[in-house]
Amino acid sequence: MPDLPSPLIRAALAAMVLVAPLAAQQAPPPKVIGRWDITVTGSDGRPLPSWLEVHLSGRGVLVGRFVGVVGSVRPISRITFANDTLRFSLPPQWEPGDSDLQVGGVLGGGDSLTGWLTTPDGVRMSWTGVRAPALRHVNPPWAPALRLFNGRDLTGWHSVGGTNQWSAVNGVLTNAKGGANLVTDAVFTNFKLHVEFRYPPLGNSGVYLRGRHEVQVEDSVVSSAEATGGLGAIYGFLIPNQNAAKGAGEWQTFDITLIGRRVSVVLNGKQIICEQEIPGPTGGALDSREGAAGPIMLQGDHGPVEYRNIVLTPAR
Repeated sequence: MPDLPSPLIRAALAAMVLVAPLAAQQAPPPKVIGRWDITVTGSDGRPLPSWLEVHLSGRGVLVGRFVGVVGSVRPISRITFANDTLRFSLPPQWEPGDSDLQVGGVLGGGDSLTGWLTTPDGVRMSWTGVRAPALRHVNPPWAPALRLFNGRDLTGWHSVGGTNQWSAVNGVLTNAKGGANLVTDAVFTNFKLHVEFRYPPLGNSGVYLRGRHEVQVEDSVVSSAEATGGLGAIYGFLIPNQNAAKGAGEWQTFDITLIGRRVSVVLNGKQIICEQEIPGPTGGALDSREGAAGPIMLQGDHGPVEYRNIVLTPAR
């Protein structure tokens, strides 16, 4: 008689026979997984930016993150996805109303989403989503530096989103009180940006890279710093590794490098963010078209703030 396999070998063979059908039956990950750049159609017909990230947790539960038209990124504890339709809800953040934000969308062809949302105050709006670009770039050569503010007037800039309160005062770009944001006429892709700024006690502003990713400018209070990252943070996404702020009433300096999604932030000579990836647009962005070049935007809707020596070195 031929030699029979040992009991251990027989057990291993039996396990392989059982596991093989299970592996063959294991469902592929849902095609909705990934990052999505979303454009919401506002109640007045205007396009408004938003962002969604979906990923697996544990044995197949879908979770994620969401950035609304306003506010910081919010975690999603559970996303349901069946028949190519996703749904989730979130508690209100800065939106008016007390109900949950309700979001739904239908996957079309694997690379697009069409959806609807109901705001906490009951307004229903439609939205579309496309897969966010990877934005992978190698270190580029640099072109000559550009001085974005001439120190005399607002040439090269325009205001958006309110009444303009910006003016040039003794070589300083000054926002007298809460009003419009200020945006460069020119757009950029990869760049190094030097900017000096000063804010009053409890001041709040921001420098938007490509008009989509806010580097926070604020007189940080503990509660707000915990939520959004504090001075030099990529609002709600990336938190500085140290507090390098000088404080209200002092001139301070950012040196920011943005290549693709990779950002580095130096605050007052100290590197507080080092080549980290920005996941997506932050709240208050001009749009969600991450694959396109975009302007520099200075936030002016919160109150007084000053900027000077704004110099940008673009990639060739």
